[in-house]
Amino acid sequence: MKSNYKPPFSISPKSINLIADISAQIERYAIRMEQEDGLLLRKINRIKTIHGSLAIEGNTLSESLITDIIEGKPVVAPLREIQEVKNAIKTYDAFSSLNPFRVDDLLKAHGLMMEALVDDAGHFRRSGVGVFSGSKAVHVAPPAANVPHLMNDLFDWLKKSEDHLLIKSCVFHYEFEFIHPFIDGNGRLGRLWQSLILSKLHPIFAHLPVENIVFQNQQQYYDAISQSTKATDCCPFIEFMLEEILTTLKKRQGKPLKAESNDTANDTANDTVKLIKANQRITIDELALKLNKSRRTITRIIKKLQEDGLVSRMGSDKTGQWQVKDE
Repeated sequence: MKSNYKPPFSISPKSINLIADISAQIERYAIRMEQEDGLLLRKINRIKTIHGSLAIEGNTLSESLITDIIEGKPVVAPLREIQEVKNAIKTYDAFSSLNPFRVDDLLKAHGLMMEALVDDAGHFRRSGVGVFSGSKAVHVAPPAANVPHLMNDLFDWLKKSEDHLLIKSCVFHYEFEFIHPFIDGNGRLGRLWQSLILSKLHPIFAHLPVENIVFQNQQQYYDAISQSTKATDCCPFIEFMLEEILTTLKKRQGKPLKAESNDTANDTANDTVKLIKANQRITIDELALKLNKSRRTITRIIKKLQEDGLVSRMGSDKTGQWQVKDE
């Protein structure tokens, strides 16, 4: 039997304006992603997404170390944090195969995200949970026995509601965190699922690092959740997330990664030399990824460094190494 459940939320004039602004920016971002460096930008955004979402939960691994894990390189770090990154990589790799309107797909995603981290990965919690600030409980989630029907009601609303997908994605995210359906991993799954819902509005949301922007505004994120809970209306959370989505769309357009001013090029050259000093076997592709630049840009910078006698190459491209002139 289908319910007529509707989450408690209102849509403010501010939210309506934000939806209009976001809609205007989406196609601009889509065009940006089709530029020459679009593939590299997608890789960079994926790394930022994984880093941001896990860092919010306390994972200390840097974007550089996450890149190393993606590339299969050995990393010295806490085993649990490495496992969290590996799980996130697998989960985001499965992104396009997940249906945001299916409970079973949510459970599948949790199984991937929390594999070897919790005993009941891929299953709703069977015990009570709460969100704590120190020793103080700031939110006590509904009883475990209520979780399955609460989540079924939420998914039923998500499928049937005629509200804009931008609104639905925010409401789902808030309600998901309120219900806290899993024993662990609720934060990273909630953010993933909002991105997944948004990807049905436009494919570019599969490559938009909303998670990383939330990471940079963690206190406002938690404040928006708290304000919504106190008001029994997730309007504050809707406004916050829409603002972050708009900010992300604007920030991530920018100039192509290959387009640089002289000052920026000099900074990039200096950073390139530092990375080569730290790892004389680093590749052009690795430099491009670590510096958020296109391969063509890094190749051009390396050529200039070689012409200036600052960097030289000993041996072949595959087995050789760089040498940096002593200052």
